[in-house]
Amino acid sequence: MTREVDVAIIGAGSAGLYAMSQVKRFTDNFLLIDGGELGTTCARVGCMPSKVLIQIADDFHRKAIFEREGIEGGDELSLNQQDAMEHVQDLRDSFVDRTLGNSTDHLPPEKLLESYVHFIDANTLQSDDGETIKAKKIIIATGSSPIVPDEWKAFGDKVITTNEIFELEQLPESMAVIGLGVIGLELGQALNRLGVKVTGIDQQNHIGGIQDDAVNQAAIETIGREMPLWLGQPAQVSELENGKLKVTAGENSVEVDAVLASMGRQVNIAQLNLPAAGIDLQDNGIPAYNPHTMQLGDSHIFIAGDCNGSKPILHEAGFEGRVAGYNAMQESPKAFRPKTPLAITFSDPNIVMVGQQLNQLPADSFVTGEVKLAPVGRALIMGKNRGLIHVYGNKADGRILGACMFSVKGENLAHLLCWAIEMGMTVNDLLAMPFYHPTIEEALQAALYNLKSQLQLEEPHWPIEIQPLDA
Repeated sequence: MTREVDVAIIGAGSAGLYAMSQVKRFTDNFLLIDGGELGTTCARVGCMPSKVLIQIADDFHRKAIFEREGIEGGDELSLNQQDAMEHVQDLRDSFVDRTLGNSTDHLPPEKLLESYVHFIDANTLQSDDGETIKAKKIIIATGSSPIVPDEWKAFGDKVITTNEIFELEQLPESMAVIGLGVIGLELGQALNRLGVKVTGIDQQNHIGGIQDDAVNQAAIETIGREMPLWLGQPAQVSELENGKLKVTAGENSVEVDAVLASMGRQVNIAQLNLPAAGIDLQDNGIPAYNPHTMQLGDSHIFIAGDCNGSKPILHEAGFEGRVAGYNAMQESPKAFRPKTPLAITFSDPNIVMVGQQLNQLPADSFVTGEVKLAPVGRALIMGKNRGLIHVYGNKADGRILGACMFSVKGENLAHLLCWAIEMGMTVNDLLAMPFYHPTIEEALQAALYNLKSQLQLEEPHWPIEIQPLDA
């Protein structure tokens, strides 16, 4: 059987669904293809269930401050892990159902093919059951999968990834979290707060992808108070006779019940047989593409989302999917300017990176505004006054370039700064805005004043007279 379509979209995750939303504006002759579980990585095993687990952990951990606030009985609180995990799964299922209800559930059968496919030639795909699809345009949006070293696979279900962690009914007593990027930090801290004895390990000396040494050190010191962090040495894992795993990193070793492998994700493109489509792969196994159009060379094939190995974040996948879907329907692809980079780790406090980071900024072209969270009134009241905010400003004109912070409510400050950078605002522009007291935003205001004090900028002529209304 051969099916002919205008556009074939391989992958029904976030990027694929956003691509489909654009394709549907121009044609009804398309096919969405996916051989895995429907419902997106975000809803099923990523953003959403992880935030439920983190919320439970943060709520339970809050009892640590009760005695200081005069609230008695906090020591009597306990956590039913089975009920907690059931809550995670219930909300996860709700998010998945909502995603399906707004997407694939409404597709007629001829628009959705639930199968894996591979290229036969540049315009031809073949499904696992032998069906042939000929498409004028093809969008690859096959996502990514957690990385597990081959030698660790012999340990079976003692090695857990995000594909399995939210299916657990009972949490292990002890765990080594190997890889302290976004996922490892978020889940490691949450699991530790839920009663799992966690050891965090990373072969790098920075955590959460932080490029600012001072912010990195603040994060390590604070999170390291909750659980041991072993940095700078790769982890080795072996199985003991008692059934536990021995994890070693440098001179440190620990026996644990399980390992959470959080060492990044690998793109899901190997099964596509891209060489059959005439697509050359780079040394990293990923095809070269134009990040402004999502087009592979000058071909009729586009790529979007995690599978291009660039920005494995949902809002970026959505943006790329929309660009790929739109351009697949154009005679000549249009170039779109990428949005200001925004990355948030939902640790406590949050780790935030906005705009350009220190490794991207030319030396002597910027200054750094700084504020420590320790004396910030609102943070002190909340009992969350550990952290550091750095804002980078252009030395010549005071334009905000980027920021890195380890701060309570960093997710909110991140958006304010991201929008400011997107609009080309200067430090004076931001300081002209109202800041309410007492709020965490005042910490950002202090960092901006510190930034401004290092610049030779002309004082703005803000209006100081209130004009009366006409009678």
